[in-house]
Amino acid sequence: MFSFKQAPVDKDGNDQSTLLTVRLKTTERTAYAKALSEYIASSYAEPPEAYRDDLRVLDELREAATAALDVNTNVLKRNTRYYGQLSFILSKFPADVNVKFTWCNAFDSESAVSCQDLYFERAAVLFNIGAIYSQLACRESRTDKDSLTRAFVSYQNAAGAFGYLQQRIVSECRTQLTTDMSSYMLATLENIMLCQAQECVWHRSIISHMKDANIARVATQVAVFYDLAIESGSQGSLAGTIPSHWLDHFKVKRLFFYAEAQYRKALDCLANSQYGEEVARLQAAQDYCNQINELVTYNQRWSKTLRAAVVDMVRAQAELVGSNRVRAERDNDVIYLDPVPAPTALAAISPYKLAQSKLPEIVENPGQYLGEEELGPPLFKGLVPFVIHQAASLYEDRKDQLVAKDLIISLDELTADCESVLNSLNLPHALDAIQKPVGLPPNILVGADEIKSEGGFIGLKRLLDNAIASNTAAANLLAAAETALNEEAHEDLRVRQGAGAGSPRARRAESSELTNTFRAEVAKYRDIVNKARDSDATIQKQVDTWAKFFALLGSPREEIERQVPSTTVNPLTDPHHCQIVERLQQYLSEVALMRRERLKSVEKLKRISSEDDITPALTEEMQRLAAMSSTPIVQFELHQFEDLFSQKLDKYTSWRKYIEEEKEAQVELLDTIREANQAFLMARSNHPLLQQREKALSNLETAIKRFRDASFNLHDGARFYATLEAELQKLKEGCLDFAMARHLDALDLMGVGHGEIPSDILQLPEQHSASPVQQQQRQHPPNLVWDPSMPLKYATPK
Repeated sequence: MFSFKQAPVDKDGNDQSTLLTVRLKTTERTAYAKALSEYIASSYAEPPEAYRDDLRVLDELREAATAALDVNTNVLKRNTRYYGQLSFILSKFPADVNVKFTWCNAFDSESAVSCQDLYFERAAVLFNIGAIYSQLACRESRTDKDSLTRAFVSYQNAAGAFGYLQQRIVSECRTQLTTDMSSYMLATLENIMLCQAQECVWHRSIISHMKDANIARVATQVAVFYDLAIESGSQGSLAGTIPSHWLDHFKVKRLFFYAEAQYRKALDCLANSQYGEEVARLQAAQDYCNQINELVTYNQRWSKTLRAAVVDMVRAQAELVGSNRVRAERDNDVIYLDPVPAPTALAAISPYKLAQSKLPEIVENPGQYLGEEELGPPLFKGLVPFVIHQAASLYEDRKDQLVAKDLIISLDELTADCESVLNSLNLPHALDAIQKPVGLPPNILVGADEIKSEGGFIGLKRLLDNAIASNTAAANLLAAAETALNEEAHEDLRVRQGAGAGSPRARRAESSELTNTFRAEVAKYRDIVNKARDSDATIQKQVDTWAKFFALLGSPREEIERQVPSTTVNPLTDPHHCQIVERLQQYLSEVALMRRERLKSVEKLKRISSEDDITPALTEEMQRLAAMSSTPIVQFELHQFEDLFSQKLDKYTSWRKYIEEEKEAQVELLDTIREANQAFLMARSNHPLLQQREKALSNLETAIKRFRDASFNLHDGARFYATLEAELQKLKEGCLDFAMARHLDALDLMGVGHGEIPSDILQLPEQHSASPVQQQQRQHPPNLVWDPSMPLKYATPK
């Protein structure tokens, strides 16, 4: 019946076995010690020397688990130990810690994935644990009950490993996986391991002389498992991953066990004197055997891929079924004459499922074995988990948002509103003009000294002139870069115009294709330079507006006093007027006191915030959550600390109430000041000298503020222009180098020496006209001033 040749030795397993094994994934060597030491020092602020032994042990565990040349129980123990420690380490370090792992496809060693992902490393190790179980099971002799039982358990463990990998572990990986760990491939591996575990049950039931009816049910379940393996293994995405002969193996074994189930059920019918059904069952079994024969006879690929042991198995089955069918049909025709039911009338054989995916407890819950002999003491036990650092950082962000960007800003806004109201009332300058009718107030004297120390108006003008010159220099650098690009483009055009179709000159890359980046940079920097010029112009205008006051404040003190109106006597001598002034002064003193107390409150709030360290509370909460867990491997999540965050932030609630009280008190005080100021204005209305002095002092104070602003902005602008000039110089050099390289290339294409000029491009213009920037500079001398109020802010150009 079976006339095809037997297959050569299978590279995936023992040729004498009817069962399949899974190869181990291979990996490149890598080390944890250096990368984790650096990470601990930088991210955890702990001395890595404290974990030197843990780092050494971790590297040794990986080396021992991945360097095995043969498979045995010791290799399984080493991989399980490494897997358990990895599971615990993932609760201490982030998955993307700076350690690179490279793993090859188990079925295609040329295909590999490299990434920095501890979850990927753990998934690959678990895959190998499943593969080791499959190989240990296949190495069992399966000639006695004990051997079959060990193989059955190992295949169930292998199925559990692949199933757990598919359902739980792979989804945590943060990178593209090798195709041997795709969902369909892992489902196929789990199904084939269940097939072979159930097959061990079938084999054991035979040597245990179980009833044929039960053996038939066990065999039916084997065939059902093979149906599932064929379904998952036939997915198009696995075409280049699953070994091609595996599907052939699945299909033959499926038909074999359906035939076996019918044969065993026929024997049960014979024992129960159901001779007609016996014949029908044997005919059904014969049909399955014939399907196998047809597959392997008419498809040469099958004859080249099936294992010799499988060939012998199906051949023996076909002979056994055939001889029993002949015997049963003869006996029934001659002796029993029992009606033979049609195949469709036969009752289905209900499957008897005994094989299940069972993940070893040490793999499913490795935390239960940490500290025990199987896995050893947990590594990095004293290291605070990374999620605690994340939680502390998250709390700091929320606290800063509340304190700095809510509470303190609210207090600063109150103070700014108060100052704005006082400025609108020209206070306290109006009182200073009365209480100090001669001389200068201290704030004016301090401001004048500050202006003198910076060179006065002349020093400020020098900074402004430097800014304008820097802007002009930047524009010139841009113009030079753009000119180089334009000249190169013109030369490229002339080279093409003189070339024949299909010639190297015609095929030369166009200038526009090569200069996109340069021209985009030129456009970007031109926009920056233009905005800087507009900002400079705004400052120029401010300086011109306040130039007279800047010059006065840079003068000697006597000159300033001479320019400010004054009198030697207090113009308001009436007792009623004096009472008005004293009342207004008292209110302003209350404002000053309120400001001082508010500043103290802000400093107190900042101190409370800086001393608010949530780390001890987080550690305590982590220990509480860990105590509630049944395993030391606890994957903490940020949401577990939300209640603690709320509890710690509650201490700042009272500050909101304080701000509301401050707001109410300030509104009431400012209303009172407005009323008192109105009375003050009426009292001094008949004294124009006071009003002149008040206005002069106000102008001087405003001028001091304007000088400070301009000086700060111009110094900031000088730093900006220094950075900008370096960037533009680099851009210019890049454009010139590009243009020179293209020019030399053009000469080579024209076949002339570098010192000669091609005859057909001799008509190039002698010199391009000046750029728009240069023309504008010639027609209108630059008057460019930088001003931070414009959209551009001085910063390093990007």
